[in-house]
Amino acid sequence: MPDAGTPRGLAGRWLARGRFALTARILVVNIMPLALLGGGLFYLDGYRTQLVDERFKLARIEAQITAEALAGATRERQEALLVQIGKEQRMRLRLFDPEGRLTADSFALAEPAFQFNNIADDDWEQRFARWLDRTVDTIVAAEPITDYREPEAQEADAWPELARARELGLSQVRLYDWSDGTPVITAAAPVGLQGATLLTVRNAVDITQSVRSARTTLGFAVTLVLAASVALSLFLARTIVTPLQQLTSAAVKVRQGRERAVEVPRLPQRSDEIGVLARTVSDMTAALRQRIDAVDSFAADVAHEIKNPLASLRGAIEALPRVEDPELRAELIQIATHDVRRIDRLVSEISDASRIDAEMSRATLERLDLADLVRAIIGGREDRALNEGHPIHLTTQGFAANVAGVPMRLERVVENLLDNAVSFSPPDAPIEVRIDNDGRWVSLDVIDSGPGIPAEAREKVFRRFHSDRPDGESFGNHSGLGLAIARTIAEAHDGTLTVEDRPDGAPGACLRLKLPVA
Repeated sequence: MPDAGTPRGLAGRWLARGRFALTARILVVNIMPLALLGGGLFYLDGYRTQLVDERFKLARIEAQITAEALAGATRERQEALLVQIGKEQRMRLRLFDPEGRLTADSFALAEPAFQFNNIADDDWEQRFARWLDRTVDTIVAAEPITDYREPEAQEADAWPELARARELGLSQVRLYDWSDGTPVITAAAPVGLQGATLLTVRNAVDITQSVRSARTTLGFAVTLVLAASVALSLFLARTIVTPLQQLTSAAVKVRQGRERAVEVPRLPQRSDEIGVLARTVSDMTAALRQRIDAVDSFAADVAHEIKNPLASLRGAIEALPRVEDPELRAELIQIATHDVRRIDRLVSEISDASRIDAEMSRATLERLDLADLVRAIIGGREDRALNEGHPIHLTTQGFAANVAGVPMRLERVVENLLDNAVSFSPPDAPIEVRIDNDGRWVSLDVIDSGPGIPAEAREKVFRRFHSDRPDGESFGNHSGLGLAIARTIAEAHDGTLTVEDRPDGAPGACLRLKLPVA
């Protein structure tokens, strides 16, 4: 079982579930060690600066206290103090007279309290440590420090800090850098009131050791975080690659025509890009299956619908050579002509239905007034006598009926609805067309006085090749595609086409087209 403290624990579950965006998780996993390293380097630089500042204060205080002790003391006492303090504090102390001449040096009076390191004797670990020191200084843009060198002239003015202390009568502290990278801190202070000065020199090796020790600790921490980052990165890569491999396998099976046996993982537990991709591919596969089913069903329906008039046409043509009766021959020719027209109408409707989806996906919608379009359609139908004596009354209410659509396709919807109303209305019965705009939707109702549509059949009428012929109408005058095409066009305009009860409760049908207001 994964432990909560391992990459497979809390962090693993966090990565696998996709609580956050994939990009954010990748950035977090990869930035953690860099952030720790960068922050640690700047911390080390600040830590070293803090240690140096503390040593500056200590060196100033030590120089002032020592100068007060030397003031007024005899020569022998001064030399004894220089040697004693130098050994105890591991410093080099030098005393200069008012003329700036060196009068006493703790290293000359006794054995030196410390020695500067000779880098020529350093092993590879020390050289590597110095290289790391220089690298860190370069990264944090540390200010360069003056190299420490003993001046050739043993005079006070050869030391800038001594010269300034003599000039101002105040103690001065300065930082130098030895060749091995360790800091050298010097402090100058006036001794008494006669112009004598004191110079202390300390090689603060312990500062470098403290910084290098902290750097080693930081190195271990960065190594641990880097190892955790690598483990999390590998785990994160697996959480990405595994579902992608599953999706790829499913896509290959779909391409090979085995989509029925494919179960595309939806990964509902993931809310990141991988989860979105999985659900999108799953939905796409489902849509593809529906589209294939629709194509298969459409092909079967087309074959069935064309087969009937073809059989009738074939029978009439085959019987024609054997018939000599002129009236019977004329009847057979009429049947053949009717079947040819029926096939032509059917092929035209099928071709139109198959093109609608592709055309609507490329069409540019125009802003138009649906009421003006309907008035023009009604007028055109009356001129061509397509209403078969049925008066069509148009009424509008509400706001202007502005919609966004393809005029030619919306005209096809209205024509199909009016054709349906004309077919099922009793002779000379009026047909009502009502247009309303409620501020969100523009609705168009085509109301007839026919037998109406039962509630259980209100969805069937929109299926392809569904055809309920009015009483007395000959077979084959309708393809059964009119309302199916009309609904397809309505849905392509983000609208709906439904069957409703007549608003007044009278017998008849009410087909309602609803389109978004433009």
